[in-house]
Amino acid sequence: MTSSSTPSGGTPSSSTPSPDPTGGPVERARTDLANRLGVDPGQVTVVSSSEVTWPDGSLGCPQPGMVYTQALIDGSRIILEAGGKQYHYHSGGSRPPFLCENPSG
Repeated sequence: MTSSSTPSGGTPSSSTPSPDPTGGPVERARTDLANRLGVDPGQVTVVSSSEVTWPDGSLGCPQPGMVYTQALIDGSRIILEAGGKQYHYHSGGSRPPFLCENPSG
């Protein structure tokens, strides 16, 4: 993964899959998804992991009726696959990866 980031739009600066064996964000997302689905983490594959700069505090996952900080926030977008379906995990600032069911970016 590169250390550069794109300044706006939640655009990835890298799209190379990057499994993180140290228990970093990718492994936390993978473990969370495996627990949600009731499968072994080995059945969850990393499609991509990229650093992004989110355009606001929604971290690319806005919820209806919510108001978000209007500031650029460095974070990550992790796409996992299990059972033929893709799942998007977003993180940013001090928030760890979370499942984003309706990603906006």
